[in-house]
Amino acid sequence: MYPRLLINLSRIRQNAHVVAGLCASHGLKVVAVTKVFRAAPPIARAYLDAGLTRLGDSRTANLKKLAGLPAEKWLIRPPMLSEVPEMIRYADVSLNSEFVVLEKINEECLKQHRSHKVVLMADLGDIREGYTDYDELVNVAQKVEAMDGITLYGLGTNLTCFSFIQSDPEKMRTLASLRQRVEQAIGRKLDIISGGNSATIDLMLRGGICPGVDSLRLGESLLFGKERSKYTFLPGTKNDAFILQAEIVELKEKPSLPWGTVGVDSYGHKPSFTDRGPRRLKAVCALGKQDFDSETTFTIDPGVLMLGASSDHLMLDVTDSQKHYRVGDVIELKLGYFSTMRAFTSEYVEKVYLP
Repeated sequence: MYPRLLINLSRIRQNAHVVAGLCASHGLKVVAVTKVFRAAPPIARAYLDAGLTRLGDSRTANLKKLAGLPAEKWLIRPPMLSEVPEMIRYADVSLNSEFVVLEKINEECLKQHRSHKVVLMADLGDIREGYTDYDELVNVAQKVEAMDGITLYGLGTNLTCFSFIQSDPEKMRTLASLRQRVEQAIGRKLDIISGGNSATIDLMLRGGICPGVDSLRLGESLLFGKERSKYTFLPGTKNDAFILQAEIVELKEKPSLPWGTVGVDSYGHKPSFTDRGPRRLKAVCALGKQDFDSETTFTIDPGVLMLGASSDHLMLDVTDSQKHYRVGDVIELKLGYFSTMRAFTSEYVEKVYLP
C-alpha cells in the first residue's frame, strides 16, 4: 500500500557512527534523540549498533517503546506534573526547570522505590525552557542535592529551537561557569553538561566548545548527517535514509496557471503561481500535508517539480522527466527532518525497514 516510507537502517547506522565519532574526538558524549521517528525500536537499535548508549525523547509515550533496550533513557522535555508517576518508570533522566516538578519527582521516586537523575536547564537566550536567574538555578541545585529520591546529574541548555539564537563560545563558557558554581555549592563534580543540539556541531567543529561542556543531544545530525547552524552535511554521512513513495492517481495536461479569483489558504495566505506555459503535464499523488511536509521534501527525479500540496493531494509537474509516468506509477521523494516527523506521525503512511 502507498504512501510508503522506506527507512534505510544501514544509512542511519553509518551516520550515527560518523557523528558520534566526530563528537568523541572533541570530548563530547551523545544523547541520541528519537522523537522524529516516534522512538521506533528498529531505528533506536540502529543507534545502539553504532555504539551510542543514551537515548532521548520528548514524550513519555515514546520512551515506553524503548523500555527493553540497554540504554540510558532521557526525557528531553520538562515533564508535566501529571506524567511524573509514569515518567520515572520509563525515563532514567529528565530535563527540569521547575522546583515544584522536582519535588514531585522526588516524592514519586520514594513512593515507587525508584531512582531518577535530573538535569537542570539554563536558558542562555533562546527563551524556551530553563532558568534565566542563575542564582536561583544554583539554589535549586543545592535543594535537589539534599533530596533522597533523585540525583542531580548535571546541567543543560537548549538553543536555536524557538528564537533560533545560535550557540557561541561565550554561551558555552557561561554554561561551564555554571557547572563550576553548582559543583562548588554542592561539594562534588557533576556527571554531565549538555550543551545543546545538532545546531551546536558547527561550533564544536570550530573549536568553540570550552572544557566543562561534555555532551550534546542529537537528532537531525544522526538521521540526515546535517548540522543545523549552517545547514551543511557532514563528511562521510548520508542524507537519503528516508524515502517516501507516493502513487499517482491522476495524470493530465493542464495549464500552469489556475483560472478564476484567487482566495486565501487555510492560514490566510494568498498563494502565487508561476506561468510555465499553456500546457504542462500534471501528476496528482495520494499524499498530503497530513502525511508529509512539502517544504522539507525533495524530488529524486530531477525532471519532477513539486508544485504544492493540500491536506491529502500532492501536485507535481512531470513534463520534463525522462520517465514516462502513468496512473498507478510511484514517485519517490527524499525527506528532511520535519517531513520525516510527519510521515512517522501519520498512520496512513506504511513504514518499511531496509537492513
